[in-house]
Amino acid sequence: MLNPLFWLQAISLAFSQIWANKSRAFLTALGIIVGVASTTAVIAALTGLKSKVLAEFESVGASKFFVFPDRPDNAPRNMYPWEKILLKPAEVRAIRDECTLVKAVTPITEVGLDVESGDKRIEGITIAGIWPDWHMVQNRFVEEGRPFTSIDVDSERQVCLINGDAIKELDLPANPVGEAILIGGRRFLVVGIVETTQARFFGMNTSSAEIFIPFSVAEKMQDRNFFMRIEGMFTSPELAEQGEDEVRFVLRRMRGLAPSDPQTFQVAAIDKFIEQFKALATGITAIAGGIVGISLLVGGIGIMNIMLVSVSERTREIGLRKAVGATPMAILLQFLLEAVTLCLVGGFIGIAIGRLAAFGLTQIPGAQLEQADIPFWAVVLSFAFSAVTGIVFGMFPAIKAARLDPIEALRHE
Repeated sequence: MLNPLFWLQAISLAFSQIWANKSRAFLTALGIIVGVASTTAVIAALTGLKSKVLAEFESVGASKFFVFPDRPDNAPRNMYPWEKILLKPAEVRAIRDECTLVKAVTPITEVGLDVESGDKRIEGITIAGIWPDWHMVQNRFVEEGRPFTSIDVDSERQVCLINGDAIKELDLPANPVGEAILIGGRRFLVVGIVETTQARFFGMNTSSAEIFIPFSVAEKMQDRNFFMRIEGMFTSPELAEQGEDEVRFVLRRMRGLAPSDPQTFQVAAIDKFIEQFKALATGITAIAGGIVGISLLVGGIGIMNIMLVSVSERTREIGLRKAVGATPMAILLQFLLEAVTLCLVGGFIGIAIGRLAAFGLTQIPGAQLEQADIPFWAVVLSFAFSAVTGIVFGMFPAIKAARLDPIEALRHE
C-alpha cells in the first residue's frame, strides 16, 4: 500500500477523473476557489496596509510620546472643568527642564486661519504653533532656509515654515525663503521649507499645505483657554516606560494632584500605539481566516455531494476493481485522493486569482497599498485548509465506496 507506484497511479487516476468531467469539477471546486481567492486578497490588502502604517510609525520614531488633556472617567464636569485640565505652556517647560529621560519636547497648538499670498487664498487652513524641538520629535527637517530658533519663540517673531504643497497652493516661487505671506491678516516672513510627508496622525487639514509658526505667536492668536498637546521623544525606546513615569510625576506635581487624585492628562508612548495596531491587524486577519473557513465549508459540502454522485456512477467500476483483488483500503484511498486533489486544484487556482488581485491592489492610485502581498504563511494555510477540506468531506463518500459489496456492485446498472 505504501508502494510509490500505487500513489502515482492513484494521483494519475484522480487527475484523469477530474479531466474527464472538467465542467463538473470546476463548478464543484468553485466554492474553494472563491473562498481562497477572496481571503488571500483580503490578507494581501491587510498586509500592505499594516506595512504602510508601521512604516509611518517607524518614520516618526519608536521613542516618541504624546501627552493629551483627559478628564477622569465618571468625574463631574464642575469638579474637572475643561479649562482646568487643559495643558499649559509652563507644564511643557517643566517637562523639558526636569525630565532627564526626555530628549526633545514641543507643545503643539493648531488654529484654523486664512492664508493669503498675492491673489491666492487658502481658507481655514490649520496653522500649527511649535517649538524648535518639533523637527527632532517629528523627524522632519528644513530643506531650504532655516528652522525656528529659541529667539523666534521668545521674541514672538512673525516668521513661518511652509511645506512644498503650500508653495504650490499659494503660487509662491520655488524657493520662497524671504517672501511674506498673510496668516490671519498678519504679515509673516517665510524662513524655511520643511519636508513634505503624506501621513499626518493628528490634525484636520482638508488641504495638504502645512504652515508652522512659533508657539508663542500661535498662543497669542487664540483664546486664553486654548487646546494644546505635547509631543516629545525619550532618549531611547527601552527607557520609554521610565520616561512616562517621569512625565507623569512632573505633571501631577505641577497640577497639585494628590496621590489619591485621578489623572487629568494622558501620557502614551508610540510603542503602545504600534502594539495596539498590530493587535487590531491580527484580529482582522483572524476574521478573514474565519471567512475562508465558511467558504471552504460550503465548498466542502459541494465536493462531498459530487463525490457521492461519483461513487454511484462508478459502482460497477468499484465492483470490477474489488473482483480483481483491490482491497477496501485501496478503494477508500482512491476516492479520498480524488477529493483532496480536487480541493488542492481549487486552492491553487484560488491563490493564483488572489495574487492577481493583490497585484491589482498595488496599482490603485492613492490606495497606499503598494506593499500589498500574500504572505507565505497564507499560501501554506490555504493549501492546508484545502487538503483538510478534501479529507473531511471526501471521507464519507470514500468509506461508502470501500464498503460496497463487489457482487452487488457488479450487478449495478
